[in-house]
Amino acid sequence: MLFQLSDEDFGYRGDIVLRGVSLAVHEGERVALIGESGAGKSTLISILQHRYAAVTAFVPQDLGLVGNLSVFHNIYMGTLSRHSIAHNLLNLVWPRPADIARVRPIAEQLGLGDKLFSKAGELSGGQQQRTAICRALLQGGTSLLGDEPVSANDQHQSRVIMDAITSSFGTVVLAMHDVDLALEYSTRIVGIKDQCIAIDVAADQVSRADLDFLYLT
Repeated sequence: MLFQLSDEDFGYRGDIVLRGVSLAVHEGERVALIGESGAGKSTLISILQHRYAAVTAFVPQDLGLVGNLSVFHNIYMGTLSRHSIAHNLLNLVWPRPADIARVRPIAEQLGLGDKLFSKAGELSGGQQQRTAICRALLQGGTSLLGDEPVSANDQHQSRVIMDAITSSFGTVVLAMHDVDLALEYSTRIVGIKDQCIAIDVAADQVSRADLDFLYLT
């Protein structure tokens, strides 16, 4: 068992957002959390990230980029803990060729090769989102948590991103707004409605129409 929650309530500033949540994620699963905006998908991802931060890469919805730093430096942040303070400070001023060589292929994979030394704050929303994903890809590991990781990209770029994520991480849990994309790339669908997990099913056992009830008032 990689992630596990058992009959738990979660809230924000004193208000209950999710009730009686039980969720077990095994290694090798690709889980999509779906539901209306405000249903609690981000809360659930946040709880998992807080509890399992030591063993997961993470793509937050707010991206966590430093706008005045380059795309290279923002991606490189995914490996800060692997290097000494001196190395990181030196790399801030004079990016080391070996570090550039590690970052560049990942940036190129997501269409950011020509933006490597552009300031992150000058990029489009989709490019910024891809920068945050590149940071997680460089961080690596066996599992990834992501909060709407493709929301700012078009369908083509979204598939490029999802291909990169699912080929790089054995276990993936993503909050997603695009149900069709969730069905295409996930092995399991977890739908949230009325503060609860309303459906938890293998992705190949449901259709888009089966999930429409999650979005009906």
